[in-house]
Amino acid sequence: MRRFVAAVCAAYILALPALVNAQTATQPVLNGTRLEISVRGEVKRVPDMAVISTGVITQSADAATVMRDNAARMSRVLAALKRAGVADKDVTTSAVNLSPQYRYNNNQPPVITGYQANNQVTVRFRDITRSGAILDALVKEGSNDINGPSLTIDKPEAALDEARVAAISAGRARAEVYASAAGMEIKRIISISENEGMSVVPRPMMTMMAKSAEASDTVIMPGEQSLSMTVTMVFELQ
Repeated sequence: MRRFVAAVCAAYILALPALVNAQTATQPVLNGTRLEISVRGEVKRVPDMAVISTGVITQSADAATVMRDNAARMSRVLAALKRAGVADKDVTTSAVNLSPQYRYNNNQPPVITGYQANNQVTVRFRDITRSGAILDALVKEGSNDINGPSLTIDKPEAALDEARVAAISAGRARAEVYASAAGMEIKRIISISENEGMSVVPRPMMTMMAKSAEASDTVIMPGEQSLSMTVTMVFELQ
């Protein structure tokens, strides 16, 4: 047993220099001054997709009737989406609820007076310019519960790459300022790390634009969104 322990200890001692060298290789040795900078690169894009929740709320004296009426009206809403060219993959059921409605009297148990059904779908509109008109058509077919829109960018990868380039350029420029002020020069970049983020913008509102005394259109204004990338850069100055 003693020989086994001695052999293990000897093997560990022999391997120790290699372990130290491996750790040293992964951690660059600084001979100069360490400078760490966090900068943000930002680009702006016009949103190209609107996400809206729409559905049907119905009420009736009994549960079976309210669910039947709700399903009929929701079928018309879904048919209207299909006629408008919205793909099935862009329509997702988000909620189906049935709940009793109560009447409350003082010092008495609540009494069920009827039932309310709610069927909700989340819809992605890939043509924002048409989304307002489609919502108007949904209302005509029975939709009476609409929330949104949440505007977003469908494929933000290229814009985020631009933000990365802008952040790296800004970080390098800021490091030059620090180095010059300190009477030094940039020797090398030690490390770069990033945190992706999209800035929060106010939710756009659906507005009404009058065409005549009898009719109006719902209009959704996309505005702009800022996509940003925060980059942390570590430099060695000398």
